[in-house]
Amino acid sequence: MVPTRRILDQKMRALEDDLISLGSMVEDALVESVDVLKRRDFGASRRLIAADKQINAKRYEIEREAIIIVATQQPMATDLRLLASILELATELERIGDYAKGIASINLKIGEEPLIKPLIDLPRMAELAADMLHQALAAFVARDTEAARSIIRRDDEVDALYDQVYRELMTLILENPRNIEQANYLLWAAHNLERSADRVTNICERTIFVVTGELADMDSIEAEKDME
Repeated sequence: MVPTRRILDQKMRALEDDLISLGSMVEDALVESVDVLKRRDFGASRRLIAADKQINAKRYEIEREAIIIVATQQPMATDLRLLASILELATELERIGDYAKGIASINLKIGEEPLIKPLIDLPRMAELAADMLHQALAAFVARDTEAARSIIRRDDEVDALYDQVYRELMTLILENPRNIEQANYLLWAAHNLERSADRVTNICERTIFVVTGELADMDSIEAEKDME
């Protein structure tokens, strides 16, 4: 008979593998959502919106497996902390997937109207947020708190790009009020990317929680350090 602890460890590793698979799906969706907006590919936007159902299904699969582990494997307190974090990460990833779906929807809402500006900073935001996500999940699996903290600090880069997009769009509105509707759509897309990066910081905070048992708002801690 295989010892109970070994069975539990195997199931926990499988659950983390599923989480990484979900993260890969979300990472691809985030980058692709901005790419199809930039290329004005409406068919790809519709496919991306439809594919969000697979992300949702994967998230619920992870939740089901976690509940089964709790019910059948008698996890210890440290195991429960990890399981709770995996559930939280699955939720964060599903929300980032929703942001990607929202950007794909924006492409359809703008329709055949030409873009009021070349998309330069939005793709940068998407690539940066996706890279942060990739690194954050790697840090979670490795239980690397230092990597998690360094990823959190990269959120400032995304915020700076968002501010730049905001200023450019406001300038375009002032130059021509007819740009208001599309500018709002593009600002919505930028907001989704900025929020995606915020979700990544939540993932990093959970990594720190799994290792230390302390759940802290690292953004607030870093801000306090800056003020010292």
